[in-house]
Amino acid sequence: MNDSSWGAPPQAGYWGPSDGGPVQGAAPAGPAYDAQYAQQTRPMPIVPDVPAHGGDQDDDRGAARLSGPLFRDEPYRDDTYRGENPSAQPYAAVPQNPEPMPDAPQPAQPQPQKKSAGRDLGAAIGVGVGLGVVIVASLFVVKAVFVGVVAVAVVVGLWELTKRLEERKGIKAPLVPLAVGGAAMVVAGYVRGAEGAWVAMALTALAVLVWRMSQPPEGYLKDVTAGLFAAFYVPFLATFVAMMLMADDGAWRVLVFLILTVVSDTGAYAVGWRFGRTKLAPRISPGKTREGLLGAVAFAMVAGALCMQFLIDDGTWWQGLLLGLAVAVSATLGDLGESMIKRDLGIKDMGTLLPGHGGIMDRLDSLLPTAPVVWLLLVIFVGSG
Repeated sequence: MNDSSWGAPPQAGYWGPSDGGPVQGAAPAGPAYDAQYAQQTRPMPIVPDVPAHGGDQDDDRGAARLSGPLFRDEPYRDDTYRGENPSAQPYAAVPQNPEPMPDAPQPAQPQPQKKSAGRDLGAAIGVGVGLGVVIVASLFVVKAVFVGVVAVAVVVGLWELTKRLEERKGIKAPLVPLAVGGAAMVVAGYVRGAEGAWVAMALTALAVLVWRMSQPPEGYLKDVTAGLFAAFYVPFLATFVAMMLMADDGAWRVLVFLILTVVSDTGAYAVGWRFGRTKLAPRISPGKTREGLLGAVAFAMVAGALCMQFLIDDGTWWQGLLLGLAVAVSATLGDLGESMIKRDLGIKDMGTLLPGHGGIMDRLDSLLPTAPVVWLLLVIFVGSG
């Protein structure tokens, strides 16, 4: 009888049935193997049994198994059952109180972020108080000094606006005629009223057109258009502050105008920061909310009622309610208007002159469009004075 009668290859280390001796590396018999392949097969050496705790070497007795134990100090299951490793514990026996594995480092949990105003609040308050002291002191000491302060603010604002236009859009609005004409507009508004302001505005526009002619014609239309816009947006709207100052109680009218605008901004910030949920105009100014607008209206109406009742001659509280409502709306629109310009230019602030605030234009944004509204309503309610 030959090896093929077993139907399976004899295992290494076992005695073969035909020759009575150990068969080493005998080729398996059966239809899957040919005789010539059996002759070419390299003999398999006899490998002695290796203990279960056998270091890095593999156990040939596990050839029929897919793999050994998961851990080196874990005994083979069949070693225990066959009695070949009496000292080994059964595979299923797991210590009752295993030593805990060190926990893997867990990713840091994100901490809830506190709401932030996005600016240095301390610097903003300090600069705001300083500006307020300068403005109020000049307003009630010598009116002409206050007019000078307004003119300086206008010139700096024009410089910031034209500088950003050139940097971001390549628009070269003529600064020299704008600065001279802007300061002249403020003075003319204080001296000659609305008539003087309109004449100064017309002359400034003409100066912008002529000044730009000294340069190449490429971009002429966009440069002079930007110049005319800047002349109207900054100095012309600021002349209404100077015209308010012309009245007998002009200093108090200007003070009411400043108080209501600041209170409106403060109410919008305080209520919006604490309760703001619904965006007012997310594409223009993502930080503004409808709740903030309601806060601006409420604060400004209360302040308006108090100011008209106690600071303005012949004023009444209900007029102050209407005035406060109008200021809240115009201040918010002015803020959104400048935000629209800054979004188009791709900038956050118009300048860096005022720590915590940005530039001069970032403080004039709500004041400029509010000035003609307050001037007109005061003229309607109590006259031109």
